[in-house]
Amino acid sequence: IAKALDLQKHLKTPARRLSAGEARKLCFALSVLGDPMVMLWDEPSVGMDLKEQSRMWKVIQTAMKSKERAAILSTQYLEEAAAMCDRVAILVSGQLRYIGSIEDLKSKFGTSYHLEVKMTDTEQSDALHAEILRLFPCAARQERTSSLLTYKVPVEDALPLSRSFSKLEAVKQNFRLEEYSLSLHTLQQVFVDLTRDSEEHDLDVAADGALEQRPLHP
Repeated sequence: IAKALDLQKHLKTPARRLSAGEARKLCFALSVLGDPMVMLWDEPSVGMDLKEQSRMWKVIQTAMKSKERAAILSTQYLEEAAAMCDRVAILVSGQLRYIGSIEDLKSKFGTSYHLEVKMTDTEQSDALHAEILRLFPCAARQERTSSLLTYKVPVEDALPLSRSFSKLEAVKQNFRLEEYSLSLHTLQQVFVDLTRDSEEHDLDVAADGALEQRPLHP
């Protein structure tokens, strides 16, 4: 285990003197000693560089080769969940928003395209927004900054892609856009959407509660 985690040079180092990443490796090594049937790992690769993170993932995959062993892993890295886990659960504000496979998550929430439009003339943002909605009637604006507009475009609006890119090229010329991109929703974008939807729901509930508690005046 020490060799696989590159801890050999620290075998005689007191645990209190280890770096955060090395301490994580030590905790992981201790968790698999004794060949337990169930393991709980809390962000096992946090604080590690890409090389050490990849090393940790390989060790985890080796540890989980036995079909009689199970593990629950919490992580802030979606790519880690996709690489390590058979099933994922997403918690947002303490509430379970999804549990199932990565493939099912993508099929349920990732069936849309992500459109980003970067402007050079910010005064045209309203006109540009109206044009985007004319081209993609079911598009939903996700984010707006001084120079960037972000949309979620349903698949039925985006296909065929050749037509969509032709439309966007015309928009780029007419509105002198700096750039644009149209791509399938990534796992990270799916997670952001789930988080945003939950936050918007919480704000609505809070607003409703504030209205309900407003004192009545004669």
